[in-house]
Amino acid sequence: MTSVGAYEAKTHLAGLLERVAAGETITITRHGREIAKLVPADPTLTDSAPIIEALKQARQGVRRGPAATREMIDEGRR
Repeated sequence: MTSVGAYEAKTHLAGLLERVAAGETITITRHGREIAKLVPADPTLTDSAPIIEALKQARQGVRRGPAATREMIDEGRR
């Protein structure tokens, strides 16, 4: 694991992000104390398709009633 100072992280962020994308973990320090870690993203958390599909399925059969959308918006403003 690599450690860099906050100023260096700010000035070399693009390069640090490339290294993290390649799988490296980088610790950012300020005055010698750890303040943050750059870690590769978990690809299972970034795929939103299953979440969207679950929301669509949950919405099946749910109706908003006879009120028009504009009426509901106006009612919320009162």
